[in-house]
Amino acid sequence: MTTQTSHIVVNTTINGEPTVFLANERDSLLEALRDRIGLTGAKEGCNNGNCGACCVNLDGRIVNSCLVMAAEVEGSEVRTVEGLADGDQLSPLQNAFLEEAALQCGICTPGFLVAAEALLEQNPDPSEHEIRYWLAGNLCRCTGYDKIIRAVQLAAGQGQD
Repeated sequence: MTTQTSHIVVNTTINGEPTVFLANERDSLLEALRDRIGLTGAKEGCNNGNCGACCVNLDGRIVNSCLVMAAEVEGSEVRTVEGLADGDQLSPLQNAFLEEAALQCGICTPGFLVAAEALLEQNPDPSEHEIRYWLAGNLCRCTGYDKIIRAVQLAAGQGQD
């Protein structure tokens, strides 16, 4: 017996660009971003919403894209890690991550960047406690968190919006 799957046309905005893609009815947003659209910044870590490696900004909320069905983003605005830079110009937050060596293997980095960017948009001058609380849904197994926290503090000090 063969199982047939339906495909769905999804109209959305990704990183400021109107985007139309064809998704399998069972595709998660993570699968659609990586396999259908070619945006491979969001990483598959745990695939159950526990690690934050796949987080994206969906209509102003940080979500784990492995837990969102692709069809759910119809009419929505999605911002991925690829949307942080302006062409070849890295954002202040991305530069701060480089300056503070706040990355090692790179699996968790996109999720931390997207989450931290959202924090700095809401609170341009967060305390260390606020940064740690905000990033609690993102796990790192390589670097430790101190360098990541320092990078967010550095970006905040540079007037990150």
